[in-house]
Amino acid sequence: MEQLQELHTRAMSACAAAVAQATPADLSRPTPCAGWTLADLLAHMTAQDRGFAGAARGAVTTADDWKPQYHGDDAITEYAEAAADVQRAIAEDGVLERGFVIPEFATDRLIKGPNAVRAHLIDAVVHGWDVARTLGAGYVLDDEVLAESLAIAESIPDADDRGGFFSRAVAADPVAAPLDRIVAHLGRSPSRPD
Repeated sequence: MEQLQELHTRAMSACAAAVAQATPADLSRPTPCAGWTLADLLAHMTAQDRGFAGAARGAVTTADDWKPQYHGDDAITEYAEAAADVQRAIAEDGVLERGFVIPEFATDRLIKGPNAVRAHLIDAVVHGWDVARTLGAGYVLDDEVLAESLAIAESIPDADDRGGFFSRAVAADPVAAPLDRIVAHLGRSPSRPD
């Protein structure tokens, strides 16, 4: 397995472990994503995981296929199934050589495999942090995942229009821990209380 695929698997495992700590009673909790409850966040994450899994396998989808769907008290289970599926799909041989159809990014071109995997990896890292902060739970990523994630985060320009995916960067100490720098660059306050 290529190194990027392995890092993706490890990032997804950490994210899934954070979600696994949730219960249906937590679904109404507010998250670091402005205006979103945990139910909203899991609906988004589940849709993204299903979309990326399909794209990794060569499916041609439309924007409607990527819209979040709500699953009530089954939201945690639905997410776990989608997360396991996208891990399997991105771990497949040849994924990095494929082009992904991702309507949220572009409708007129394929996204190169490594770029698509990096996009999903950073999404998993940041949303895993969102979930952990929502639950007041720990969130641990290994140094290699953090290094790759920081490089990805810092490659995303800080602008008013970040494609609707992330908010403007917030201030963070340049010598802060890598995870704090990642989430700050992508619009979250690292000091948000657990």
